[in-house]
Amino acid sequence: MVIRIFALLFTFGLLLSSCGSKKKTTQRRTKPRTTQTTSTKPDTSGQTTTTAAGSSTGQQDQPDTTQATPKDLTYAEAVAWYIKTFSQVAQQEMELYKIPASITMAQGILESGAGRSDLTQRANNHFGIKCHTQWTGERVYHDDDELQECFRKYIDAKYSFRDHSLFLTERRRYSGLFDLAIDDYKGWARGLKRAGYATDPKYPNKLISIIERYQLYRLDEEVLAGGAISGGGSSTTNPARTTYVVKQGDTLYSIARRHNLSVDALKAKNGLTSNTISIGQTLDVGSEN
Repeated sequence: MVIRIFALLFTFGLLLSSCGSKKKTTQRRTKPRTTQTTSTKPDTSGQTTTTAAGSSTGQQDQPDTTQATPKDLTYAEAVAWYIKTFSQVAQQEMELYKIPASITMAQGILESGAGRSDLTQRANNHFGIKCHTQWTGERVYHDDDELQECFRKYIDAKYSFRDHSLFLTERRRYSGLFDLAIDDYKGWARGLKRAGYATDPKYPNKLISIIERYQLYRLDEEVLAGGAISGGGSSTTNPARTTYVVKQGDTLYSIARRHNLSVDALKAKNGLTSNTISIGQTLDVGSEN
């Protein structure tokens, strides 16, 4: 009998020990740790905004114009990347220097191979601007008309765009371009060739083709619609732009070339029977088309 009692007590003790062990294991179990993923990106003020992943700050990032076009893109992808990255820069230059953004973008795409040329990749130089005597910045050497010519190097491509604007506005031979309507991209393309910007006889057509294929003229329309340029200067809204006042040094030939006309057409438009013109005379220089 005593032996049976001791056996029951021993069994009961084992049961209590087993229950205590299970309870202890349960108490050590913890919930998995959770974390919140965050991302940082610069806002337009240059400060850093931290947001939860998947949320939006409502701010649009400014394109990084210090980076060259990625080398692994196809040409079509490179052009799309180029337009997205530099269109705002071209529009800002249009506001400041009255050069059509469409022309600036088309020249950049053509001359830099949409940012993929060796010179552009090495120097952020999108328009093939050479050092010249006044350049004191960094430089690279690149084969062009001659071997190892000196070209300007920029830390940021936007400075290449600024030098392009200055190149056109500070040289007298391009002054006639600024008599054109600011949205007359065809006139600008042809005028650049006439002024000696490029030797390629197909240069104007190449620019026009790029502008129309990628609808770059919309960049000009956006600037004009925003009212950033006083008076608009639009060929579609300012018919007075089809007249020209003769200045000192002008000839019928120079005026005709500037406005993409033949001398005979210019004379016929204005009822002229000779090549004689006078300073202050107003001429009709509307397109032959």
